[in-house]
Amino acid sequence: MLSRGQQVQESGWFASFNTIRLSAKTSLHAELQLRSTDNLAAMQTILPRIGINWMVGSNKILTAGYAYIPNRVSVQGKSGLLAEHRFWQQFIINQSLTKRIGLQHRFRLEERFIPVGGVENGELQRQDYFFNARLRYFLRSILPLKKGPGAFGKGMFAALLNEVFCNVANLDKVNGYVFDQNRAYVAIGYRISPKMDIETGYMNQYTKRSASQQNTVNHILQMAFYTRL
Repeated sequence: MLSRGQQVQESGWFASFNTIRLSAKTSLHAELQLRSTDNLAAMQTILPRIGINWMVGSNKILTAGYAYIPNRVSVQGKSGLLAEHRFWQQFIINQSLTKRIGLQHRFRLEERFIPVGGVENGELQRQDYFFNARLRYFLRSILPLKKGPGAFGKGMFAALLNEVFCNVANLDKVNGYVFDQNRAYVAIGYRISPKMDIETGYMNQYTKRSASQQNTVNHILQMAFYTRL
């Protein structure tokens, strides 16, 4: 569907974000995301991501990790999943506004080895990789919907998020621009305990394409689980 020169899509995302404590200063980041194509027709992306977190002081976290990401590619009428290899590093700052409301700032650098697809013997095949680096800035807040003393440990909440993506290397291999995409998200969730949240919400994903392509607006329904073990 086209609107004002843009391609408009509707998809569904599922995400599970898990933090598993290893020691007083370190923890494991284990994540899985599943994303559909337009109108939930097929699987677009499978995104397992893993990393090691290091606590820096009381409110700062450094992480380094790797993701193996099968993503749908279409070439000459053939469609299938080809895997991107992605190394990533991030720095998180947790900022307290009140005892129950905070902001999370996340700065992430990604080194991406993106597959180039081709058709051989009538089948979609990976023929090569190209390199791209991307910088992301994410701002998220959780707003408890019920007043109470002390830290927020249980109950309904609203979640607000915005994330900006910028290309910082090999721009000509992707869309040719520094700006890559923006994701704005609003959700309603329930904190089951200090160690577990569940939420569902709406994300608007705007993606800048190359000069020969239409930009994309993706309307996304997302369900997410968070555990802190």
